[in-house]
This record gives sequence, structure tokens and C-alpha cells, in this order.
Amino acid sequence: MTEPVVEMTDITITFPGVKALDSVSFRMFPGEVHSLMGENGAGKSTLIKALTGVYAIDGGTIRLGGETVSFSGPAHAQAAGISTVYQEVNLLPNLSVAENILLGREPRRFGSIDGRAMRRRAAELLDGLNLDIDPGSLLGSHSLAVQQLVAIARAINVNAKVLILDEPTSSLDADEVAELFRVIRSLRDSGVAILFVSHFLDQIYEITDRLTVLRNGQLVGEYLTEELLRIDLVHKMIGKEITALDEIGKRAHAATGAAVADEPGLPAFAATHDYGRKGAIEPFDLTIGEGEVVGLAGLLGSGRTELARILGGIDRADAGTLQIEGKPTRLRTPRQAISKRIAYSSENRRSEGIIDDLTVRDNIVLALQADRGWFRPIPKKRQEELTQSYIQALNIRPANPDALVRNLSGGNQQKVLLARWLAIAPRLLILDEPTRGIDIGAKAEIQKLVYTLAENGMSVVFISAELEEVLRLSHRVAVLRDRRLVADIENDGLTVDALLALIADGSVADEAPPPDAHPFGPAYDEPATESLTSPAGDLR
Repeated sequence: MTEPVVEMTDITITFPGVKALDSVSFRMFPGEVHSLMGENGAGKSTLIKALTGVYAIDGGTIRLGGETVSFSGPAHAQAAGISTVYQEVNLLPNLSVAENILLGREPRRFGSIDGRAMRRRAAELLDGLNLDIDPGSLLGSHSLAVQQLVAIARAINVNAKVLILDEPTSSLDADEVAELFRVIRSLRDSGVAILFVSHFLDQIYEITDRLTVLRNGQLVGEYLTEELLRIDLVHKMIGKEITALDEIGKRAHAATGAAVADEPGLPAFAATHDYGRKGAIEPFDLTIGEGEVVGLAGLLGSGRTELARILGGIDRADAGTLQIEGKPTRLRTPRQAISKRIAYSSENRRSEGIIDDLTVRDNIVLALQADRGWFRPIPKKRQEELTQSYIQALNIRPANPDALVRNLSGGNQQKVLLARWLAIAPRLLILDEPTRGIDIGAKAEIQKLVYTLAENGMSVVFISAELEEVLRLSHRVAVLRDRRLVADIENDGLTVDALLALIADGSVADEAPPPDAHPFGPAYDEPATESLTSPAGDLR
């Protein structure tokens, strides 16, 4: 049997308070395309950074070509034959193709760069990839796909034994992906071990020979791609934390009476005529009724966030029409969305949500103040009333409006962010992973809040990687795969198994999943939360 070119054994990496990798083993063989799979936070990036010398390991061993190695950084790893091409092409468009390929490794003659030799070497590398590109042409004159291939040519110029491709197809169209795959197969056939990182399941099954699945920093298993059904892959990626959630779901519904209004009104919001944005989300049609919760389900990278950002006015659609109560509307900026009472709560609350250096009060009133305009400041007394009402209603702790928000727990930071958007009295609230990374009690309170808001007539788009959470909260579920809306179905008896099948390949599950792959989150006892409507309506 062929020996692995890379063998990582019992790799452990610990950050303060978090074990990012827990005795993970991973191997790659020469002449194969391997994919590292797992949801956000599974440990994929950490494992790659351990392999390339970005992170030092706390335990375990790394062997390259049968020899134990310890890299001091990416340059050291590259010199040993491990090259990485990142999602964002880190090249210089104002230089030629040849200059980019050999940057830092230029051939020299009499102490000066030998331009002729450089172009000749670049041409050899390009020819080896069957790429007909003029080495002397400016890199910036070529498409992103060609630039990606030039980055690969640069990576293999160091006699690469291992090539890591990080989301190389994220900005490519179908023809460009086909060309990239041709190059990948050519490199594979020459004996290079290729790690292909992507969230596109169709591409994973088209190009890879082997899969390694991680979950919560631990190894789930290694599989031959052709022997693992897509639905089984999804099960293994999402996993199982606690099995008793059928009963937990009943308790959650009992605590709220009913998840949402029994009969949602006519569509309050409608994205029609193939609404979408090139390079972000394929054209889609989606309606959202008054008092209706529409869940977005799909794997990480499926297009959930891209769809939400367009609906929320964060990214501008370049096709289709958005109608609000039947009236066509264009959202060019987030502020315009706020003026239409559309609020988007980002999945990345640290960099796109809370402002660390501001107080709880300042964070809560921020969007409302922006909507009113900075020349109409909210009176201090009203700010205090507004802040205290949300601190009480959302059970924000500590209950101190002057506390710096950076000193709050993750769950309480999320509540502050929700309070900010509720303060503008939204008609459509878009929640992107609002319960990720927070404790069980805070998660239960936020889920209860979604019920209550819908009962009070608010339209909600809800995104979560926990499928049971999506089913618990939603009237309808829109399923996304490979940045396409592939299904829009009523949540009437919809099961997690059926939803998993739609996420995997659009089929309906014919049999129950294995007992060790239930994709539910942790159990909890749901506390009571007051019925909540916005106390800020008179400020608009």
C-alpha cells in the first residue's frame, strides 16, 4: 500500500478556554484529491494552520514523507513542499504573470533579475498545467479564474508535494470551475496530494477521492467519497449532541402555546422575478407573510447568509424585484433597509454587530439614532427608558446600561444586538445564526422571543445550522444548496430526515438516519419570557 505523504497523528491544539482540536488524526496520499469537511467551528481551518506552521501544536506529531516535521511558519512549510492557495488570490495584478509566479524566487544573472529566464520558467509551469497564457501579460488583465490558476502555478513552483486549495471555486462560474478541475486532475495524476476545501457538495463529489470529517474539534472519520452517500455525509458533519430533543421540543411549544400565528397573512415581503446577486446567490423567488417565520436551511456556504444579506439591504441585488406590501422597492444601502423597517442581525456579532468600546445603552440605541438622523439626537431620558425596557424584556445581564458591551457574555451580547434591531420596530427581522456560540439558557430565551415576535405580527427570517431549531420555529423552510434556493416547503410534519435529504441532494429520505447522527443541539429547560412588542414606535 502507498505510504501517506502527510500523516498527522493525535493533533491537539488548545486556545484559552477552548480545545480547538482534540487528538485529531489526518492523512493524505500522493496522487489523490482529499477534502476536509465539517461545519463552522469543526476545526478544519485550525488543522490546516497546524499543517502549514501557522499554529504550533500542543500534542501529537506531523510526518511529511515519513519524517517527523515541525514547521516554524508557512514559509518553512512551503520550503518542505506544502503550498497553499487561498480563497482570496494574494497576487499582484500590476505585475506580469511571470513576475507573480516567480516573485521572490526570480532567476538572476550577474546579480540582476533575468527576465528572459523568468518568462521561460513561467511558460514551462503554465505549459505543464496546459494553460495557454502569455507569461509577459499583466496579471490584472486576466479573469479571476485565470488568476487562480496562476496562483496554483506559483504554488507548484516549489516542487510541491502537497497543494492546499482553500475555497478555490467560490467566485468562479461553471466553465471556470471546469477548467480548474482539469488542472487539479492533471496535478493529481502527476502525484501531487491535493487538499480541496469547499462547501459545495456537488463539487466535492465530482473532484475528490477521499473525505475526512471533523466535528467540534474531533475526528468523525475518513471515507472514500464514492462510498459515502451525501445524506450520510451531512449527518456526520452536523452530528449529534443529545438525543432527547423530541420531548424538549414539546416542552418548548408548551411553554409558548404556539410557535407562531396559525394563519400567516398575505405576503408582506416578496423577492420576485429572480431576485439575486451575481457571484453571491443564484436568482430566487421568496415570499414572507406577516407574522410568518421562514427558516433558511443548508450547510455552511450554501448561500443562507448571502440570501439574508440581500433581503436585509447589506448587499445590493442586481436582478429581480423586492416588493413590500405589493410596492416595488430598491434597497441600495442598509440605511434604506432600516427606513423600510427591515433589520438584519449578522451571524458575526463581533465584527458586524456589537461595538466593543460602547456601552450597552449606546449599542441598543445605535440603529434607531441612525434612522432618525444624527441631527435629531434621542433625548437622554428616552434612551434610558428604551434601554431599561429591553434589559428587562430580554433579561440582559448585568442589568447595567453603562456596562461596556465587550464585558458581557456572548449570549448577552447577542441580546443587546437583538435589542438594537427591535428598537427600530422592524416589520421584517432577519436573524442569521442568533443562537450560535451562546449558552443554553440564552438560546432558549432567544428562541422564545422569535415565537413571541411572530405572534405579534412581525415577519422573521431565521437561519440556524441546527435543523431541529429551524423546524421548531418556522412556518416554512427554504432550503439552499450550492448558493441556490432548491426548495421552499411548508413546515407541516416536515422531519429532520426529510430536510437533511433536501439539503444533501434534493431527494426525500427513504430511511431513518443512523442512531449516531442526529443533528440536534443541546437540550435545555426553556425559561419564561415576556410578550414583547417594540416600545420605540413613537420615536419613528
